[in-house]
Amino acid sequence: MASEQSSSESRGKNGGRAVREKYGVEFFREIGRKGGNSLKERGANYVELGRLGGEVTKARHGSQHYSDIGRKGGHNGRGATKKGSGRRKEVR
Repeated sequence: MASEQSSSESRGKNGGRAVREKYGVEFFREIGRKGGNSLKERGANYVELGRLGGEVTKARHGSQHYSDIGRKGGHNGRGATKKGSGRRKEVR
């Protein structure tokens, strides 16, 4: 069962790579823009959608999830800080 899941994940990853190689990165930006515009035209309320998404996440993962991700702060999954995150020290 686990091998079926990992093979489908790699198939999806490889499919994304194939699309990127064929159409370029701009393809993904364009479909994202079209999707956002389509939702906007249908009267999507992004504030409401965000609130509902937060409620679903809390129901799935619990309140502790937010504490855990808050504790990570500006760190990505590997423990290194993301480029450009955090405050810059002022050089005098």
